[in-house]
Amino acid sequence: MSNVERMRPLDAAIMSAAQRAAAAELAAGPRGGVKGPFIALLRSPDLMQRLQKVGEYLRFGSSLAPRISEFVILAVSRQWTQQFEWAVHVPLAMKAGVSADTVAALAQGRRPEAMAADEAVAHDLYAELAAAKGVSDASYRQALEHFGEQGVVELLALIGYFTTVSMIMNVAHTPAPPGDVPPLQPLPL
Repeated sequence: MSNVERMRPLDAAIMSAAQRAAAAELAAGPRGGVKGPFIALLRSPDLMQRLQKVGEYLRFGSSLAPRISEFVILAVSRQWTQQFEWAVHVPLAMKAGVSADTVAALAQGRRPEAMAADEAVAHDLYAELAAAKGVSDASYRQALEHFGEQGVVELLALIGYFTTVSMIMNVAHTPAPPGDVPPLQPLPL
């Protein structure tokens, strides 16, 4: 598979009025500009506006602790070998309290050995959901005990949102931003 960027940033001169409005709205928010998945999503400005609001809530307004949100974002990024999200969220996860050992284990595609209890519950819920396309009653109860109903719904939405943007960027071949985070290696098939 080629790594040639398929959907490059759009020049403002060729954007439609709807694209310019969507780009301006995104730039005025906490992200500060059109980058990452929004470069490709700008091809569908109405979708981008709606989806970015979901992502904005999940990243900046959710009931989940930032450490849990960032941990889950890394787990999803690893599952999809999504270089942009990985590069952006590793520093955020570590700043939020995810340990370097946990990040290293995720990068290698392993279940981290020494996670906080809530990280383990979130990890195992995601792993079970990805493998079985649902979760057992026991896993659901454990997640409910740690995160409550609102938190469980937001955790699932976070997984779904970052799965969506990971797929979009993997197809668009969105490159990782420059920085110090080593790229993810492909997982064995």
